[in-house]
Amino acid sequence: MGYGITDHGFAKEENYDRKAELQAFDDTKAGVKGLADSGITKIPRRFIHPAGNFLKKSKSKESFQYDFPVIDLDGIRKGPIMRKELVKKAREASEKWGFFQVVNHGIPVSVLEEMIAGVHRFFDQDFEVRKEWYTRDATKRVVYNSNFDLFSSPAANWRDTAYCVMAPNPPNPEELPPVCRDIMIKFSQEVAKLGSTLFEILSEALGLNPNYLNDIGCSLVINIGDLLQLMSNDKFISVEHRVLANDVSARVSVASFFRNFDVSPSAKVYGPIEDLLSDENPAKYRATTVREYLSFFHNKGLDGTSALTHFRLQ
Repeated sequence: MGYGITDHGFAKEENYDRKAELQAFDDTKAGVKGLADSGITKIPRRFIHPAGNFLKKSKSKESFQYDFPVIDLDGIRKGPIMRKELVKKAREASEKWGFFQVVNHGIPVSVLEEMIAGVHRFFDQDFEVRKEWYTRDATKRVVYNSNFDLFSSPAANWRDTAYCVMAPNPPNPEELPPVCRDIMIKFSQEVAKLGSTLFEILSEALGLNPNYLNDIGCSLVINIGDLLQLMSNDKFISVEHRVLANDVSARVSVASFFRNFDVSPSAKVYGPIEDLLSDENPAKYRATTVREYLSFFHNKGLDGTSALTHFRLQ
């Protein structure tokens, strides 16, 4: 769920203890959904962002129209010429936009709709049931909480999140929430197949063997992720994910991240792909592990700056 307001006219309180307020909120295990269900009429201070953090709303009644990239994956099955054109579109989208939409991706509409319905069922559960899943222990197979960066970001987001590591070693079914267990398993299987196809396309878009990204394992969604920008040495760009505030109803989204989840001390090191480097195009980032990247990202929080700056060499 996403919602935000500015702090215009907000009175400063000399005795305000933000850390204590955040801890008290987290201890309830009710999240933003709990606040919304309680019928509050005023957004708590911890959710109020500085006024300068928001884009000014256009006074025009006309909505903006963007001709963003749409890639028809049906072309991958229509021979080498169509595949070459598809790869070209993916390359252009990844270089200029950092994201693209796919159609004819092969995931049944019924599966997509049931996944969204499963999310609603999870968050619509009675609070006493839902809170059993609430945790900040990242080692759990299922993690549900409000704001992963609650204690590090400048202000909290009006959002709750639940996530589960479904691969490479799927959890036992009984480890998943009963209200969305079956569809989580089915959806993850379908997305895994789509992810493999996208890895092939993006590998070719970088001028690499189609199996390159599948073989090494990495981090990304159809929105190009930070690690792929690092590995492509800025050939592909990672973009900040932002959405418009919604004061009408809950906003639900389901994101699937493809990355290596090995966060042990010996985790694999990722750096700019050597085949893409040259004297004219030297490495722009130092190598890192998924563990180091995620640790830095979580500690930094969503402060409006890119985590990639921390790993940049020049």
